[in-house]
Amino acid sequence: MTHSKPRTPLCDALAAYAAQAPLRMHMPGHKGKGLPLDALSPLAPLDVTELAPTGDLYTGGGPIGEAEALWADVFGLTHCLFLTGGSTQGLHTALTLAARPGGQILLDRCSHRAAYHAMALLDLHPVYLHRTPLPAGDIAAPIDPADVEAQMRAHPAAKAVCIVSPTYYGVRSDLPAIASVVHRHGGCLVVDAAHGAHLPFLGDTDMRHADLVVTSAHKTLPAMGQGALLFSGKAFSHAALRAAGSIYGSSSPSYPIMASLDSARAYMEMSGAAAYRQTADSVARLRRRFPSLTEDETSIDPCRLTLRTQNGYALQKALEGQQIYAEMADRGHVVFILTCIDGAAEIHKLSCGRSALKEAFCAAPAPLRPPPLPELVLSPRQALFSAQAHVPLADSVGRICVEQIAPYPPGIPLVAPGERLTKKIVAYLTDIGYNETEYIAAATTPHGIEL
Repeated sequence: MTHSKPRTPLCDALAAYAAQAPLRMHMPGHKGKGLPLDALSPLAPLDVTELAPTGDLYTGGGPIGEAEALWADVFGLTHCLFLTGGSTQGLHTALTLAARPGGQILLDRCSHRAAYHAMALLDLHPVYLHRTPLPAGDIAAPIDPADVEAQMRAHPAAKAVCIVSPTYYGVRSDLPAIASVVHRHGGCLVVDAAHGAHLPFLGDTDMRHADLVVTSAHKTLPAMGQGALLFSGKAFSHAALRAAGSIYGSSSPSYPIMASLDSARAYMEMSGAAAYRQTADSVARLRRRFPSLTEDETSIDPCRLTLRTQNGYALQKALEGQQIYAEMADRGHVVFILTCIDGAAEIHKLSCGRSALKEAFCAAPAPLRPPPLPELVLSPRQALFSAQAHVPLADSVGRICVEQIAPYPPGIPLVAPGERLTKKIVAYLTDIGYNETEYIAAATTPHGIEL
């Protein structure tokens, strides 16, 4: 049985333009002839600007619009907007669409700093959704739909809800259940699925229940860095996505990045999805061999391998000595991203590398109980735009933080922008060895608030 080649409208349009060898009296300055770095030169013919044959991202339609529509079909949502500024651009755009400036938002406290920056830019006031630790450790559990229900009842003005699923560790929340709660209260659900672009190709349909979904193709699919996607349901038009996206994106978006989004989808539809299923099977086998976060404990990305170890930093360093580079490590875990590109050879090398270091796989360190969450003194906007000073951690008690302080695990900010540092927080950070050499960014003239 033969399969027809999936459509790649943007890639085809760029290749057709380059094949005509036109006289390029337009940007970019290399004119398609090459780049000083030889390794990048093959991209030059496809690196163009907004032209009739190549389309315009923020005008809509054309080959870009066709490629976006094909992506929307994959995710089961109504519209898709290509992003060349990563999920950061997507989160800024999504929250601009979902929330009224100056209003309240229910925000997953373990959100990426881009969401905190968006709150500052839009002057949003957070009501945080908290996560409890998983029973076997200090990794944050999924968002509880009952907590969303309780917070929406307590804060009826907060109609925008933003959660992260899957998290950096691969933990997934029950999106259909959460969406049902949010919609019952007349709200809008934004999902930061930056690490979940591959999940629909594994049969996951949960994201289609959200109103806005942001995902980074470059994180888990064969796409170029900064290549990301913003999806919406029927509540938002494609024109609305383009208008909001243009606020935060360059007016000269990268055509090679957008072409890589087009080609990544086609590859996944052709053979990548089958390869991803094989990767998921390999990860399941690795989880049985090594202490790791498993599906028995929580709903988890089938291709995210989160190992438990006595010293994550030491294990990470030892693996790097074998030319094996993990995505991240904390004091008790090492996180690996495996994708459809990782075949038998890569799985074997990873497995052998860990086998040689199995002495590191003993009991993980006991979870430390974090201190109570601090007082919110300034809004995220006031904090970000306050006059600031960088002070040593030991001297930061009583200061108002203007950035996130988010030790891993669990990756949830111990202090969020606008919150006051306490003695217990500083003592906890000192105990875990956080920020021993760096300085804390704190407000110096916080709008009349006493330090």
